[in-house]
Amino acid sequence: MSQLPDLESLRLLVLVGDVGSLSGAAARLGLAQPSASKRLSTLERRLGLVLVERTRRGSRLTDAGRAVAGWAQQVLQELDGLLTGAEALRAKRDAELRVAASMTVAEYLVPGWLGELRRMRPELYVALQVTNSEQVPELLRGGAVDLGFVESPRAPAGLRARRVAHDRLLVVVAPAHPWARRRAPLSVAELAAAPLVLRERGSGTRETLDQALRRAGAAEPRPLVELGSATAVRNAVIAGTGPAVISELAVRTDLADRRLVAVEVEDIELHRVLRAVWAPERPLAGPAVELLSVIRRHRPGLATGR
Repeated sequence: MSQLPDLESLRLLVLVGDVGSLSGAAARLGLAQPSASKRLSTLERRLGLVLVERTRRGSRLTDAGRAVAGWAQQVLQELDGLLTGAEALRAKRDAELRVAASMTVAEYLVPGWLGELRRMRPELYVALQVTNSEQVPELLRGGAVDLGFVESPRAPAGLRARRVAHDRLLVVVAPAHPWARRRAPLSVAELAAAPLVLRERGSGTRETLDQALRRAGAAEPRPLVELGSATAVRNAVIAGTGPAVISELAVRTDLADRRLVAVEVEDIELHRVLRAVWAPERPLAGPAVELLSVIRRHRPGLATGR
C-alpha cells in the first residue's frame, strides 16, 4: 500500500458496521453522505478490498469489511489510549516544575521567585535541587530538571541561557580584622596572597574569583578553608576565621548591621551575571515559562536574551 488509511475513514467503517447504514454513520461523524461514500471508496482502493456492500436497502459490511472493522476498532482504541495518556502527561507537566539552582541563587533569589509563582499557581508542585553551578548543566542534560540557574562567569556550553540578575562579589572581613581599618584599597596581589575562606571548586563564586584573579595577572587564591555554601562562608567570616570573597546578596544585612566590613580591592572586576539555563532539545513550557515571566517582572531591565 502506498498510503496508510486515514483515521476518519476507519471510524466511518466501524460505524457502518455498528449502525447498519452509510447515511447513519455519516450523520454520526457530521459528514455529508457523498463525502462519506468517497472516503469509503478511497479506503477500499488503498486496502485493495471490498469492505462495504451497497444496496438499495442500505449498506452492510462484507466479510472482509467486518475483519478490517475489528482491526480498525483496536487501532482506534489504542489511539484513544495514546491521547488520554498524552493529556495526563501534559496535566502532570503543567502541575509541576523541577528546578536546579546554584547555592547563592537558591539561597537568596529563588525563594522569592517561587513564592510569587506559587501565589499565582497554588496547585503547582515545585522541586528545587540546590547544587553548585558545575552540576546544574549535568542535571539539565540528563532530563532531571526543567530549568536551572547558574552563577558561573560564562553560560554553560550547549545550553540556552537568559540573564536573570546581576551580582557582584565583595571582599569581607569581621570588624576586628586588620583589613577592616584600612584606608587604602587592597591590591590584587595582597588579595591573592592572603589565606581566604573560599567556596568549593565547581561553585560559580569560586570560578568567578579564579577568573578575575587570572585576568588581573594574579595567582590563584589561597584557601584557608573551603566551604559548600555562601551561608557557611558568611558564618565563618563573622566568627573571625578570616577574610572571604562572597556574593553581595549573602551579606547585605551583615554589612548594614556592621557584623561584616567590605574591603575595597583595586584593579579587579568582580561583577557577574546570574543566568537561567535550559536544554535546547527540551523547549521551555508551562510553569518554567511562567517562572521566567515572574523573574522578568522583578528585573525588567534583564528581559532580553543571552
